Amino acid sequence: MKDEKIKKLLNASKNNGPIRVGFFLIPNFSMLAFASAIEPLRAANRISEKELFSWYVSSKDGNSVKASNEIIVNTDGEHNKLFECKLVFVISGIDIKEHTDVYSLNIFRKLDRHGVIIGGINTGTYLLAKSGLLNYKRCTIHWENNYGLVEEFPMIEVTNELFEIDDMIITCSGGTASIDLILYIVTIIYGNKLATEISDQMIHDRIRESTDKQRMRLRSRLGISHPKLLSAVNLMENTIEEPLSQIEISKYAKLSNRQLERLFKKYLNSTPTKYYLNLRLAKARDLIRQTSMSILSIALACGFVSSSHFSKCYKEYFNKSPREERLVNQYLISAKSA
Repeated sequence: MKDEKIKKLLNASKNNGPIRVGFFLIPNFSMLAFASAIEPLRAANRISEKELFSWYVSSKDGNSVKASNEIIVNTDGEHNKLFECKLVFVISGIDIKEHTDVYSLNIFRKLDRHGVIIGGINTGTYLLAKSGLLNYKRCTIHWENNYGLVEEFPMIEVTNELFEIDDMIITCSGGTASIDLILYIVTIIYGNKLATEISDQMIHDRIRESTDKQRMRLRSRLGISHPKLLSAVNLMENTIEEPLSQIEISKYAKLSNRQLERLFKKYLNSTPTKYYLNLRLAKARDLIRQTSMSILSIALACGFVSSSHFSKCYKEYFNKSPREERLVNQYLISAKSA
């Protein structure tokens, strides 16, 4: 991580009173990501018996904002006071494209020009990318939105890590990873002892490193422990765009074709070919729902040689064509916004 500048700025600020942290909430934001970011700050003040941090919650118009769980959160007021903050986190959640507007993007650009450390939590990363603040930088986003960000912004280096810091920009995958991000910030300002006490207070069993991966290990996700089968599945997940043959996968896992087929049948109740295809179709559905990419572009990004073959496979698996999927998704988003 390129965090030297942030370390220097935050350490210089701690002698000037509480470090002020801003939160810019986007409609349908993730309540878990928001609570996981603000609670460690509260705990830091309580444990230290000092006001180490203060915070200011705002939105585009200064009005209350509804989270994705439909709980409404009141703000402290208009966004102008965010310019008094040292850090500002943009927190969003589902249907992010429906809440991407020029006015908000200009606010983020102005904050950056003003010298404010700006962060994107969960799909807040998408808004920072859209504003141009992530061009040629490393960032992370919730794993569910990773494919879409990679395809839409090829000039950005997207990782699967819990959080990233590149110069004056922070990005975080969201969920409980917000806790680890804030604890990292506490550590670089006030030391590991306070961060550990906060972690213990929050029943957070360990402070995860930024380099920890977001998703559960394959072993836990699939409920299997066979090392060669796990090796084969991992290879499939990492070669979606350019699928390998079953012979190549078998060779990589040091298995015969027959052995590979038996393992897939026994542990996953599928064939290697079908399982691989389903992985590619699942990625395709994410891209249809999250991006405006053409159906052909999505087909190619998921290893299909033609849109017709892709559409046929998609309809057989999801009972609707890719175009129907996109129309249904657009309708559902419009209905929520109405």
